[in-house]
Amino acid sequence: MDITIRETKKLPQEQIIALYNANGWSAATKPEQLCQALAHSHRVVSAWEEERLIGLGNAISDGFMVVYYPHLLVHPDYQGQGIGQMIVGRMLETYKGFHMQMLTADGRAIDFYQKMGFEKAGKTESMWIYAGDEH
Repeated sequence: MDITIRETKKLPQEQIIALYNANGWSAATKPEQLCQALAHSHRVVSAWEEERLIGLGNAISDGFMVVYYPHLLVHPDYQGQGIGQMIVGRMLETYKGFHMQMLTADGRAIDFYQKMGFEKAGKTESMWIYAGDEH
């Protein structure tokens, strides 16, 4: 398998929606907003097998001190093959030295992110006003 990692915000909408649907993410029900959100992210890192989008992660940042990683998805057919690690690794390299790198994780994602060097943020609790349904 030959996987290519790209840094571009120009992603085909139909492939974005297919990836989010394959993972059961409710953001796929708002395609225009989702594509605009990715296009306006500070950075988007994507994984490709030839011309098929099989994974992506995005970052929201002030560009100097703080970065938040809201999305990391790998198509279920490709999970467990190190693709998520490649995407997160690229992000960690890009934002190395930032004062704070943050994300929200639940379920199996917690173990994955701990292996990537993240840890629970003290006694903080995640809080949100959220219109999704996959958590």
